[in-house]
Amino acid sequence: MIKIYTDGSCINNPGKGGWAAIILDNEKKIKIKGSKKDTTNNQMELLAPIKALQKIPKGSKVEIFTDSKYVKSGITEWIHNWKKNGWKTSNKKEVSNKELWTELDLLNNEFKISWNWVKAHSTDELNNEVDLLARHAASL
Repeated sequence: MIKIYTDGSCINNPGKGGWAAIILDNEKKIKIKGSKKDTTNNQMELLAPIKALQKIPKGSKVEIFTDSKYVKSGITEWIHNWKKNGWKTSNKKEVSNKELWTELDLLNNEFKISWNWVKAHSTDELNNEVDLLARHAASL
């Protein structure tokens, strides 16, 4: 099973952002990160698992760890109604970050994924490490 830790960061939300992921595949530990100008924290939180999933073989069994309830709840709960309602929220508004959500949804269906929420800035060493990577990426 592949384990992935993801995080996003944004300086002055919206503003300059960074995303990062740590991919644990057997004995290998792969770190990836990137940055973007004029973005939001939520966009960076979504981009992290997207970029990580693009790096691993399709069909893999994956555990994803995120400290973003937005990402975890969005991909495991909210997305079903969004799609049923033509990408509208319960308030009949357009879903924010629809392009990223649709990309993550496509990837989510190409793997066997268990989505896990972890408390930010806590005792999870890999979550703390990926947080530092994302914040560093945002500062570049």
